[in-house]
Amino acid sequence: MPKSNLQFISSHAAPYRIIISGGGTGGHIFPAVAIANELRRRQPEAEILFVGANGRMEMTRVPEAGYDIVGLDISGLQRRLTPQNLLFPLRVIRSVKKARKIIEEFRPEAVVGVGGYASAPILLAAASRGIPALIQEQNSYAGLVNKLLSRRVSRICVAYDGMEKFFPKDKLVLTGNPVRTEIASGDRTEALKFFGLSPDKKTLLVIGGSLGARTLNEATAAALPRLKAAGVQLLWQTGKLYYPKALEQAAPFAADGIQALEFVQCMDLAYAAADVVVSRAGALSVSELCLTGKPSLLVPSPNVAEDHQTKNASALVRHQAAILVTDAEAPVRLYDEALSLLADESRQRQLSANVRQLARPDATAAIVDELLTIMDRR
Repeated sequence: MPKSNLQFISSHAAPYRIIISGGGTGGHIFPAVAIANELRRRQPEAEILFVGANGRMEMTRVPEAGYDIVGLDISGLQRRLTPQNLLFPLRVIRSVKKARKIIEEFRPEAVVGVGGYASAPILLAAASRGIPALIQEQNSYAGLVNKLLSRRVSRICVAYDGMEKFFPKDKLVLTGNPVRTEIASGDRTEALKFFGLSPDKKTLLVIGGSLGARTLNEATAAALPRLKAAGVQLLWQTGKLYYPKALEQAAPFAADGIQALEFVQCMDLAYAAADVVVSRAGALSVSELCLTGKPSLLVPSPNVAEDHQTKNASALVRHQAAILVTDAEAPVRLYDEALSLLADESRQRQLSANVRQLARPDATAAIVDELLTIMDRR
């Protein structure tokens, strides 16, 4: 962002001046927005600036939520030798310089890092100037950036017990994950009308994360005739890459209430419409399922550090609050389980009651409390 724009952002007087940094996926972006919304709720005149990575989804999702964002030219290392890896050191140097400039011009009272490439330069720049910083770790297995920077920050808010194996114990606070509270406020009648669905049929919601999930998409595409035969409606969030193909696959079943959606903007209505949810087991998805109380089948992604999505899902399964289907099993087993659950209202009620017991509806407020504490604002 040009200097003049940063000066414009920072020219308004406000009690709170906060930078929130990170992103890459919805699992980082939506918790960040939830924190910002809670700050704004408490102090409507607060100045909040997001810092993300150019080319990543936060650069569009954050402005859609009503906040300013500055992009850094940074990305992660690829697993194989690529031109992007050769440019990585240069991008880090440039991003650190820009982060320092952002800190100097915006003059935040505190910085929040939610994980993702862009949070590292900003947290480092803040720490070097003695500015209080807070990390919010969503998963049961800590991200690399958060682990590396944990000794440089003032507070680390986590969603799972046992995180002292990753972070200094004296900085840890168990808060849960910040979830947009409005996610659980949708009205079913309004939701069915919004999506053009029948109140007389069961509805399945399939969400593979903000970037989509190949296994879920392929299993769902194969199951479309079965869903039609069972009289089940479908809201199928596909992600951007798979959407054109899914749209074509779903088209013959449109009259049966089967819909392919690239991205669901109104998740409160999607949850309200759903009788059962099929989802990956990212930390944000699990937290939303707990808050909405939806019976679910969780298919953990195998492509994450230390298989942490399986750990997330297992925490629910131990409480009989969800059904776990492995990624390898999904092509054969997923829709047998989904159709069985949709037909079993007693089991739906049991899963719903159990998963609600695991919700932490006050997580966002608790994180903001910790942020205000390190700012000495309470």
